[in-house]
Order: sequence, then structure tokens, then C-alpha cells
Amino acid sequence: MMVIKGVPLQNTLTCILAGGQSRRMGGGDKTLLSLGGHTMLAQILERVRDQSHKIILNANNAAERFEDYGLPVVSDAIEGFLGPLAGLLSAMTYAKQHSPEITHIITVSSDSPFLPIDLIDRFCTSTPVATPVLALASSRERLHPVFGLWPISLESDLRSWLQQGKTGKVLAWADRHDSIEISFPDDPDTGLDPFFNVNTPEDLDTARRMVGVASRLDL
Repeated sequence: MMVIKGVPLQNTLTCILAGGQSRRMGGGDKTLLSLGGHTMLAQILERVRDQSHKIILNANNAAERFEDYGLPVVSDAIEGFLGPLAGLLSAMTYAKQHSPEITHIITVSSDSPFLPIDLIDRFCTSTPVATPVLALASSRERLHPVFGLWPISLESDLRSWLQQGKTGKVLAWADRHDSIEISFPDDPDTGLDPFFNVNTPEDLDTARRMVGVASRLDL
């Protein structure tokens, strides 16, 4: 049987996950930290805007601090800082309420300023649509499950998983479903893993050194 591939871009919603507590950075919104005169969030938006049909931001508490970015801000549907899965569930719920044409959510991390500029295109063109299949990004032989494409048809299963108090680890839930892995090369400008994420002050120093090389903003 031939498997039809290709999730139409107009049926996707991109969700930038910024709902964590950033403990290793001392708390606060690390995505609003400065990189090359702009914020990390601005750097990420520059990389995903041209790829995306619609974009929302998952963040908790005081949504007005993101008002300059012109994005809908959606808080976790289930309280308790349950991690990226809670943000994914919120995005699924938002799409069902506001954009019924959306069939798939694409998630990206809010602390990975060098994410691939073809991430969403490769997710969409590589993923079968005949069955509910997840797509997960990888690099350097390592999975990065926060970067994924997720069928909205799995919303009820995810909600049940979280409401039952199951682990918030993305792979624990993702492993229950069929998935494909999409591998990405190193960032061509910096040589970094494209999913390099800023977790510590040392990571932030690295990102600040490299952003002048890789920035696609008009600095």
C-alpha cells in the first residue's frame, strides 16, 4: 500500500514552548534574554516565521510581558508546570477552539536560537497523513523530542495521560504512538548542534558569541 506523505502547511500551528521555570538560569523568562541586541525569542521567531502558517507562544503567568511580539499567548491547560507536554496539550486545545482547519501542532523550544531554518518544511513533507504519526527531530544521533510534529487527533490521549499524573517526559508519552525520526545536520553558520539550547549562564555566553555569526536579523 502506498503511504501518502505530506502534511499541508496551512493545516499546522507552530507553538513556541516557553512555559518552563528556567531553574538552571535562576528563574524568569530566559527566552527574553538578550542575544546580539535582540531577545532569544526574536531570534527564534526570525527562524520560524517564514516556515510557519500560524504561531502561538506557550507561557505561564503575566502574558503581557510578551505583548511586543504580536503572538497569542496560551498558558498550560493543566497546572503544575508539567513540562512540554502540558504546552503541547494547550496548543492542541487552542487550535481546536480557534482554528478548526489545524490538524497538526509543531513544537519548538524557546531556548534554541539556532534551530534549523528548514525544520517545519521537513516535518511537513516527511510525515505520513494517512495515520496519526509523530515526527521527532534528531541531530548527532540524539533525539530532541521537544521539536516535533503532533497530530491533534491525539489530544484526548495526551490529556488523559497528564490528568492521570503520568510522567511529563515527552518521550514517555510519544513512545506510545507511531513515530518517525528526522535528522538534521549541524548549523552551517556556527557549527553548533542546531538544537543547542540555553540552559545555563555558560550556554548563554556561547550563544552570545555565536549569534553575530548566525543571526538572520537586521542588526
